[in-house]
Amino acid sequence: MKNNSSFLTKNRGILIFFAVMLLAPFLIGLFEGSTPLMIWGNQGSLSKFIEGLGIEIFILALFALSFDLLFGITGLLSFGHAMFFAVAAYLTGIALKTLAMPFWGVVLLVLLAAIVQALLFSLVLPRVKGITFTLVSLGLASVFHIIVMSSDMINLTGADVGLQGVPVPAFISPVTERLRFYVIALTLLVVTYLFYRRFVASPTGRVCVAIRENEDRAKMLGYNTTIFKVVVMIISSLTAATAGMLHALYQPSISPSIADLGFTVTGLLIVLIGGVGTLSGAIVGAFAFRLLDFTLRRFMGESASFITGAIYVIFVLFVPYGIVGTMRMRQLRTKPGWQRLLGMVKPKN
Repeated sequence: MKNNSSFLTKNRGILIFFAVMLLAPFLIGLFEGSTPLMIWGNQGSLSKFIEGLGIEIFILALFALSFDLLFGITGLLSFGHAMFFAVAAYLTGIALKTLAMPFWGVVLLVLLAAIVQALLFSLVLPRVKGITFTLVSLGLASVFHIIVMSSDMINLTGADVGLQGVPVPAFISPVTERLRFYVIALTLLVVTYLFYRRFVASPTGRVCVAIRENEDRAKMLGYNTTIFKVVVMIISSLTAATAGMLHALYQPSISPSIADLGFTVTGLLIVLIGGVGTLSGAIVGAFAFRLLDFTLRRFMGESASFITGAIYVIFVLFVPYGIVGTMRMRQLRTKPGWQRLLGMVKPKN
């Protein structure tokens, strides 16, 4: 009984989030006159729209969580992280469309591919670190992006057009069973977050934090840091692959843009907005990122990208620890922000 109480107390924030997100489609449906039974039957345009937006946020949050574990917790900055996401998405699409594999076979194939990719990235871990690892990871991901865009692979990947017409199993179809898809994506996000929190609090997670702070000191204490980094790489890859698979099942087409550097930068931005190394910041950042992008694109059109970029620059200057990090510190660093901003625009003598 005490353990259950302790679990609820420690994780009440994410559990409240889970409950609110579960109820959100039903509550929002009331504004358009849809009853709970109608929402349960996947009716109601406003509720389905909110569910769709929520699914996109949950997928981004999963991807950002995997990036935060790698970068924020362990200190491994990878510019090839989108490869984990993209390989899973394309593999899901190809397995369902071209190979006509059963769904659970596809799931096992994607998870196996994620482990293989993590081991591939881990081959360089004993030899390189810091910016060198960042560049090597970028090189590996760039090779995959070139393969995806190649005209020789057009029958499998669709090249620059993307992979379209992926048949989604009926029981999880975002068209006819969007509420179920929404609940599954939400549940995967919450379960992954709880696992990550437990992992970071474990002895293995503490060593990962020590690697981020000072890897040489961790080695002096007798830890084989390479093994710990490989473990984190595998966990991060599996999480990003899960997000990629959900993306392939939800989107009508799989775009090659998810395999380039820009998508990795998206994950980095989400983590920076929410708070590096906070875990919960990945979820908060995903909400802020997607809602801001949606709002600006709806009202500003093509100018949205410029305005979004300016907002991110201002945000990093004034909220360098992210939303969650700043809330934990209870201090908004406005003065240093103004100093950095003035330093950028003030002409140098």
